[in-house]
Amino acid sequence: MDERNRKLAMPPRQLTAQGPQRRVGVELEMNGIDLDQLSALVATHGGYQIEQPGRCERRLTGDPAGDWIVELDSQLVKKIGRTPRPEDPRSAELMGSAEDALIWMAESLVPVELVSPPLPLDRLDEINELIRQLRQAGAKGTSDRLTNAFGMQFNPEIPDADSSTLCAYLKAFLCLYDWMNQRAEVNLARRITTYVDPFPADYVRLVTDPGYWPDQAQLIDDYLLHNPTRNRALDMLPLFRHLDEERVLACTQDPLIKARPTFHYRLPDCRIDEPDWDMTEAWNDWLEVEKLASDHERLQGCCEAYQKWQQQGLGRLLESWPKELARDWLPKDTA
Repeated sequence: MDERNRKLAMPPRQLTAQGPQRRVGVELEMNGIDLDQLSALVATHGGYQIEQPGRCERRLTGDPAGDWIVELDSQLVKKIGRTPRPEDPRSAELMGSAEDALIWMAESLVPVELVSPPLPLDRLDEINELIRQLRQAGAKGTSDRLTNAFGMQFNPEIPDADSSTLCAYLKAFLCLYDWMNQRAEVNLARRITTYVDPFPADYVRLVTDPGYWPDQAQLIDDYLLHNPTRNRALDMLPLFRHLDEERVLACTQDPLIKARPTFHYRLPDCRIDEPDWDMTEAWNDWLEVEKLASDHERLQGCCEAYQKWQQQGLGRLLESWPKELARDWLPKDTA
């Protein structure tokens, strides 16, 4: 199929509890294209204006959904890029030379990141078109070099904030994780850097227990006890900070945890330079989480089966969980 004719599937719950269409933010990490090239391409694509809040950051304004962000994905480099240069010409020249050298080194180690605003579901195809244009412009992804631990991240807005809904998504993700991880074929560099560590086994057993349906406070407390880190394939800390900031900050003060009413799915690589690659396959895999979370009877049965499989000990070597999952608990038309 021509990549330009792909259409992304939609989740079973497309509206929020308040009525509007759910939104999704997308983050893409890459190199092979610099800040200004990337900013100009996206701005031209959407008809946006380019602002420069720092020497290593660009903000694209004019989209009703919000601002697009293009930046070097390094807190240190961004901080330096926001620091005013001295008025004295000689000092400014020395500082500029040192800064340019640091940025030059950083560009070979850290990605340029494109962060979309929260886009309504019916605009997600724009991301695939941008990916196609960026590939043509020379953008490189995870597989281009061994050190490219670059990811693609989704931030799907929650359909509602009910604790049973959020727990259902966690249960569904934990049941599907091995299958999704197998399909994602996560690059070795990203696995070594621990950006997308799996959930601890004790937490997986706790949450996939069919009787586990806690209230919001207990759901957050249990998560924080086992996962006081952003480095999970499904990072719930931004959502939990949005729901109960005080509870989260009592456990972790990581400044990179930004409160927002979304799931933060971090597993897929960014393979932007590979022919025909786009967000379709990873997005459709995420939709299996959405579908399972929305089907209570199938979710409970899947949790029971997963608990039994986990308790088999050495018997787990005889059949993998992804195979059992695909055979018994995923729709037959799922690839």
